Formats: sequence, structure tokens, C-alpha cells
Amino acid sequence: MEISELYNEIITALEGKKAKDLRVINIQDLTTVATYFVICSGTSTTHIKTLADEVEFRLREKGVSPLRVEGYNHGRWILIDYGDIVVHIFHEEDREFYNLERLWQDGKAIPVNNAE
Repeated sequence: MEISELYNEIITALEGKKAKDLRVINIQDLTTVATYFVICSGTSTTHIKTLADEVEFRLREKGVSPLRVEGYNHGRWILIDYGDIVVHIFHEEDREFYNLERLWQDGKAIPVNNAE
């Protein structure tokens, strides 16, 4: 699956389940870890797990499985690694505390509907 298709599926899944404050950062010039970080918040552990489940479900339907998933059992910060795109789904308080947007501020903020 092309990175633009992967991106679109992830964004559609998160928007469909009402992710809060959805942001995308292009980090390709800063690291080899990934091309994009997709960052959003959920309102509760149930909401956060629902967001993660929807992303995984939609991509598995397309034949794409994550390389790894971390934090699902606690449900406060779930990381889903798809190689080129790493999805971070936070509880609002944890997102404010870790502030990935500040840590990766040298990356390029991308409008949610235009990754490429």
C-alpha cells in the first residue's frame, strides 16, 4: 500500500471515530524512524482503544498489519507503528504532558487532508 493510501485510511479511521485535535507532522528530514507522526487524543481509555481498534481494523481489511503496537493494555498512550507512519493516540492529559508536537517542532506540520 502506498504511503498516501495508508495515510488516508488512518485519517479516515480517526476522524470517523471522533479523534480530538488530530495533527500530522512530517519528520522525514529529522529521522529515519518514520515519515509521518499522526497524533491525536481520545477522551477516555475506551475512546482511545476504539480509535486504535478502528485504525487497525481498516488497515487489516486492506492487508496491512502494524509492525508493532504499544500501550494498548493501559490505554493512555497507544502507539501503532506502520513503518512510514507512526500513530500516537493519547489521553488528553498525557498528550499535554509528553507534548510530542513540541519535541518534534522542527518537523513540518501537515494539514490533515494533505500529507503529500
